[in-house]
Amino acid sequence: MLVSERIGQFFVESDGGRDRLEYTEYGSGEEWVVLLPGLLMPRRMHQPLARAMAAQGLHVVTLDLLGHGRSDQPADPLVYSMTSFGEQVVALLDHLGAEQAVIGGTSLGANVSLEVAVIAPERVKGLVVEMPVLDNALVAGLLAFVPIMLAARYLPFTANTLQKASRSVPRGLVPFWAGVALDTVDHRADSIASVLHGVIYGRLAPSSRQRRAIRTPVLLVGHPIDPIHPFVDADMLAAELPDVRFEKATSILEWRTRPERLTRAAADFARECWAAPAPRRARTRKR
Repeated sequence: MLVSERIGQFFVESDGGRDRLEYTEYGSGEEWVVLLPGLLMPRRMHQPLARAMAAQGLHVVTLDLLGHGRSDQPADPLVYSMTSFGEQVVALLDHLGAEQAVIGGTSLGANVSLEVAVIAPERVKGLVVEMPVLDNALVAGLLAFVPIMLAARYLPFTANTLQKASRSVPRGLVPFWAGVALDTVDHRADSIASVLHGVIYGRLAPSSRQRRAIRTPVLLVGHPIDPIHPFVDADMLAAELPDVRFEKATSILEWRTRPERLTRAAADFARECWAAPAPRRARTRKR
């Protein structure tokens, strides 16, 4: 089923001034879904899921958070934090005139989704949380991203060379996920250093006490054998949330290479959230 696709933009105020954010809408109607990408990744990573969900009658929006994709990329670590990312999602809903939405995301996007549920619970119809990054990911995350931040800060030619190389490759000539990878490294060195600085040294996610207070329905997706997104973090989050449906992926690649099962689960979940006359209270876990 073909769905309409439209690119839009809006502006948010920050300590650094007025910043532009870009998004893509898929489909139409009042049953809103907002999808958020992983750290430094473009919103295009959720294009297949957005198209599939829109074909089910949902109105899906993918957003480039500040410092990501085609949104502005200021070189100021003070403008990057989980709370500011969450506020950007709320600003998007205001811009769209959407009273509520199902909010979902991957990795960083998963954490931002949880943040939105904490700072603006009345705006959240449900959550789709894939690969949350919580307490047990701290050491692996530091080992993975601190060297990248330091290289971008003190050896900027590394990131700038990667950016130039990525821009030399026409996206239409490479497979979809290769294009997403090229877009992920399409950042200036000062922007990468600032985003990572803000994320690493800020609050990674809402506290356990705050997560336990989330009452909205949650579809949680975790997978094994990934130190940055350890399954134990997803399992811990499932134990904290009062209304959760837990889907175990075979690996980080399942939703990328064999998306049918998880895409169907996400679309069905979002439609159930919008069909429900009141917040659900039953707790279900599926392994």
